Amino acid sequence: MGRGSSNHTIILIFVVVLLAQLDAALVHGQATRVGFYSKTCPRVESIVRSTVQTHFRSNLTIAPGLLRMHFHDCFVHGCDASILIDGANTEKTAPPNSLLRGYEVIDDAKAKLEAACPGVVSCADILALAARDSVFVTKGSSWQVPTGRRDGRISLASDTSNLPGFRDSVDVQKQKFAEKGLDTKDLVALVGGHTIGTAACQFFRYRLYNFTTSGNDADPTIDPTFLPQLRALCPQNDDGTRRVGLDTGSQNRFDSSFFNNLRNSHGVLESDQKLWIDASTRTFVQRFLGVRGFSVEFGRSMVKMSNVDVKTGTEGEIRKICSAIN
Repeated sequence: MGRGSSNHTIILIFVVVLLAQLDAALVHGQATRVGFYSKTCPRVESIVRSTVQTHFRSNLTIAPGLLRMHFHDCFVHGCDASILIDGANTEKTAPPNSLLRGYEVIDDAKAKLEAACPGVVSCADILALAARDSVFVTKGSSWQVPTGRRDGRISLASDTSNLPGFRDSVDVQKQKFAEKGLDTKDLVALVGGHTIGTAACQFFRYRLYNFTTSGNDADPTIDPTFLPQLRALCPQNDDGTRRVGLDTGSQNRFDSSFFNNLRNSHGVLESDQKLWIDASTRTFVQRFLGVRGFSVEFGRSMVKMSNVDVKTGTEGEIRKICSAIN
């Protein structure tokens, strides 16, 4: 075989490999890219960040609300802002989403972006950027967010059944994450987002009283010295709406103390505490006890999750307002 034929063969192999990588990228939602709006709406990131900062100054619950909203959005139909759509029986009305907060921040950012560059920036991208900025304003690390998502047109409350639940075993949690292409490390890192925010007593009070229906007993995985504190915050006769920090002592700061609390049996949600009990997830909890290790992996897992089943190109639409399909 001559040198020319050999070169052509090498080039052909390179093209085939490149096309295969491109196909794989599209399948895994990697058609997004950093700087997607660099020419069409260059101020998009600064507008979203300043909007998040403004709302956060007057309401600290905005940050964990936006972070969780993005998470809940990505687990249903992919990261397509379907959680933002108003209406009867939409995702927003489903029980797992009933207490989410921060919708007004997305609406505010969208209005500003429509004024600056109408019809260009998707609500899905705004939500992805706002989730990143929520970590930033709570003193966490920042990361580059690939953009280019388009908005979905379907939002059904019945499709939220695959969202991770507060009673899920580790095996169930791993299965739900694996269905989205996320591994065990991603699971532990992303649950680490609970380092900011609170949970209503209704989601964990069963752990504090009559856990086994044999008396006034509690979940034995709760540190006995921590139990009185939780019971004081969530009395047995309370209606369940009181809220308790998921990361005791550091609920407004994005750091690794959440994992220290799991190690000390101070996890508030049963599903969170199980990450320390199960050997397969404890390995990663131990790894994330250091602030730097956790912040780096959290950013990576967020980028990975934010590309789950995204709509790009001609799929979906760019909504004019985030709460309604065009």
